[in-house]
Amino acid sequence: MHDNIDRLYDQRTSQRWSRRLARLLRPPEPLIGNPREFQIDAPLGRWNLYIGGAAARVDGYINLDLFPLLGVDVAANAEALPFRSAVFQRVECDAVLEHVERPELVMHEIARVLAPGGFAHIVVPFCHPFHEYPRDFRRFTPDGLRQLAGPLEVVAEGWRTGPTATLLVFILEYVKIWLPWRPARAIAHGVLGWLLFPLRYLDLVLLRTPRARQIGNHCYIWLRKSDQHADG
Repeated sequence: MHDNIDRLYDQRTSQRWSRRLARLLRPPEPLIGNPREFQIDAPLGRWNLYIGGAAARVDGYINLDLFPLLGVDVAANAEALPFRSAVFQRVECDAVLEHVERPELVMHEIARVLAPGGFAHIVVPFCHPFHEYPRDFRRFTPDGLRQLAGPLEVVAEGWRTGPTATLLVFILEYVKIWLPWRPARAIAHGVLGWLLFPLRYLDLVLLRTPRARQIGNHCYIWLRKSDQHADG
């Protein structure tokens, strides 16, 4: 069940020359972020929580992940956060809800640990290839995110990555489906990735159009906990 996690961690952190060379040659992600996503006033507080940071160091946050990888501060299931209520000024939950069995419990826990007046930033995929960490259960629309908000107030919502990102990631995966050998898939990903990634900047235009949502890649929502709430 966890083989894919071990493989991902090895790809990101191994000091073997082959892994270091692969990381050096890896093309840029075919995703370009929406510059308007963070244009809200949601400052960090003394305590902030990042759910699903994996092996990355996340400055200013307690990094929580399901697995005790290097860089993870707390290993726990997000469906039962091991923190007292109303402690975090800001909670980031980035591309996590598709991997959990009960996303409504995760959202309830986020509301519980969020301090009154605090903000939660949730990002989920809509049109995106299957990816296990360690499982991949579902996809979300903006309507689905609002439905999960519960008592939290919706402050802003939109698309993080747009239609071009969707097209490019599916082209890469489609080509690799035809290749039975892992080295061939790695080479194809590298060559195509470098050739195609400049097209990602088209999303800077498309994300300004309402039809971007038809095949948007990832959507986001900003939520705020009312000052009157003492707990979640």
